[in-house]
Amino acid sequence: MAFGTETSIFELIGFDMHVYRFCKTFIAGLCLTALTSVSVSAATPQQVEIGTVEVVAELDVSPGNVAVSKEGRIFSSLHPLRNPTYQLVEITGKLTYVPFPSEALQSGEALKSDLQLDSPLGVIFDDLDRLWVIDMGFKAGTTKLLAYDIDTKKELLRFDIPQELAPAGGSFVQDLAIDEINGFVYLADVSSSSIIVVDINKGTFSKITHLPTMQAEDIDIVIGGDVVRLRGEAARINLDPITLSADRETLYYSAVNSRIWYQIPTQNIRDGESEEQIVSLISIVGEKPLSDGAATDDQGNHYFTNIQNSSIDILTKNGELRTLKKHAFFEWPDSVRVHGDWLYVATNQIHKTPAFQGGKELGKPPFRVLKLKYR
Repeated sequence: MAFGTETSIFELIGFDMHVYRFCKTFIAGLCLTALTSVSVSAATPQQVEIGTVEVVAELDVSPGNVAVSKEGRIFSSLHPLRNPTYQLVEITGKLTYVPFPSEALQSGEALKSDLQLDSPLGVIFDDLDRLWVIDMGFKAGTTKLLAYDIDTKKELLRFDIPQELAPAGGSFVQDLAIDEINGFVYLADVSSSSIIVVDINKGTFSKITHLPTMQAEDIDIVIGGDVVRLRGEAARINLDPITLSADRETLYYSAVNSRIWYQIPTQNIRDGESEEQIVSLISIVGEKPLSDGAATDDQGNHYFTNIQNSSIDILTKNGELRTLKKHAFFEWPDSVRVHGDWLYVATNQIHKTPAFQGGKELGKPPFRVLKLKYR
């Protein structure tokens, strides 16, 4: 008798072949199911729920604005109201950071050269992954716009804003929006309630002023039941948050103390039309909270730092304003940036700085950079 087939060997021992084949098929099925389950489990990461808040960094220094590169490197200005030793840093860990682009270019308490960083606040990446910085020039008196290659740490572009547009001691240019498609940068100046326009290809500058939409409304900022005061007076903070649509065809802006989010078509600005013509095209997008920072995603939704509510709010493309996430860690959320499915938020307790507290420092570390899963 040959022993080369499964039938013959099992017939030899008298095993019922129907039972054998059933058992073989059943056991093989169990093994395949187990292997498939393991494979799927290993390949599918745990999903993070929308609304999840994660701590990116807890710092002993006060972040101003935060920016995130395409590959996820995180940079932050350090808020000048706390006179930091460094002005601009890359966050390298939950508790660590390094000066960027170098320690030598940080100005410390006394400015050594106008070639150093002075008092930067607004930072943002464009779609070419260049890090843009607006330096308000508190010490040297020159407001300058800078762009860096974060890999080589080289300065790619520099524009000194003319004194007639950003005078020393009379300007506070703290937020910016970048149009890398057409070569324009839009800067928000709190002091003059104006938008400064930089044509980066021609190296020219202009200004748009429309006080009805760029000045603070007569609304108190109330946090924890107390009216926020700036140098003893109820704080009225003018034009600050400023963003662009994904196609760069619409500029959005508002004052901190305002409940209205405005828009202007950028084609008219790029074409060099008169200020009168440009401001005639200003229109209302919708409502917003009192906010220090804003971001606009590629779907046309707008995200705001709600400084009174310790929350991030959303104005949807359909015009609905609602709270996206309230959290105890959002203690004066200063800036918000979109990166993938996350919003990165810098929080710094700025309302507790000496400027807002009659010369006393009431802020307590850690100051945080957070991220919020929004979709």
